[in-house]
Amino acid sequence: MSYLPSPQRYTTMPFRRSGRSGLLLPAISLGLWHNFGGVDVYEHYRKTLFLAFDAGITHFDLANNYGPPPGSAEENFGRILHADFRNHRDEMIISTKAGYRMWDGPYGEWGSKKYLISSLDQSLRRMQLDYVDIFYSHRPDPDTPMEETMMALDQVVRQGKALYAGISNYNAEQSAEAIEILRRLGTPCLIHQPLYSMFVRDPETGLLEVLEKEGVGCIPFSPLAQGLLTAKYLKGIPEDSRAAKPHGFLQESAVTPQRLTQINALNDIAMARNQTLAQMALSWLLKDPRVTSVLVGASRPEQLSDSLQCLENIHFEGHELEAIAIWKQY
Repeated sequence: MSYLPSPQRYTTMPFRRSGRSGLLLPAISLGLWHNFGGVDVYEHYRKTLFLAFDAGITHFDLANNYGPPPGSAEENFGRILHADFRNHRDEMIISTKAGYRMWDGPYGEWGSKKYLISSLDQSLRRMQLDYVDIFYSHRPDPDTPMEETMMALDQVVRQGKALYAGISNYNAEQSAEAIEILRRLGTPCLIHQPLYSMFVRDPETGLLEVLEKEGVGCIPFSPLAQGLLTAKYLKGIPEDSRAAKPHGFLQESAVTPQRLTQINALNDIAMARNQTLAQMALSWLLKDPRVTSVLVGASRPEQLSDSLQCLENIHFEGHELEAIAIWKQY
């Protein structure tokens, strides 16, 4: 059956400007880090994409190594894009990244111009696209001059292979340097994608201030701490969870008794707000106007539906923020 998007898809989703650019992103974006690879169920992630677009999610975030196996998320997304979204490409923001290991030899990872441009060419072929909207340097390379990495981003934008350039996993000092180089080259940095959640507060120690000063957007990934900030782990590790899967990024060793205590305490705060823990975790990020959008992942449409309800309440009272701060990572 052919997919027909909901005609109401732009009526409820709020959009936020990415820094001082002209680009608006939905408050909730869909990340394809997990659940869209070759080991996952095609109909599940296909229906998740339908629900996302129907709800006004226009931004779909990938990377060359997403899967598993690496590259399979882009391949699967490309199949669905051309089968079901062919007439809606101009309504979509599609991003991908390069930085982690993708192939053997000295040119298969990090931040050289050789690797970044080759990787983007491969990503475009996998997704059957002429261009992506955002191309990121996925991580800083300690052995490649920052100028070379940023020149690669500038080059792909000038070539029309990407419309905007972004960075991910750069700390505050590295971000400031990268942003300055890109500005000098004439391709401003659009957005930064940091690891940020109630359990990981690193962006609060300088990065958010840099992004605000420089007019660069922010789109946190892993806002639910790989599923820890959900009701799934309230009583331990369920069999169908990421921590129970051998190919998952979240390891069973991360689900400690201390962490379970934190999760249950935060869940009590969420319940008092009439939210699920996942909804509160997303709302907590969106309360900050410096956050352009939040990347969520979902293995089933129901999970995405739950996450979207966070938009109904992103206001926090002072006593709620104080209670949440007690349970941050320590």
